[in-house]
Amino acid sequence: MPYPENGGGWIVTQDEINQAEWENPANWSDPIVGVYFSKRDSRVWVPKRVPSWGRTLNLGHPAGAWWLVGLLAIPPIAAAWLGRRKS
Repeated sequence: MPYPENGGGWIVTQDEINQAEWENPANWSDPIVGVYFSKRDSRVWVPKRVPSWGRTLNLGHPAGAWWLVGLLAIPPIAAAWLGRRKS
């Protein structure tokens, strides 16, 4: 949509930026693994390249990196805690 106060420039919404970033193949590792990294995309969880396969983390978003750390840390912490309880 033209933005008259800006010399006829274009207004680009964050949703449009998110979509453009998601469609950019440079933001994806490969079609199989599907690691997504975009600092311009405001979403933490994004649809996978094949949306019916679910969602994936945007590792370019600071919260995405923390989600990854948490998801990787919880199983060993839980296993250690449960193992200690049985002793």
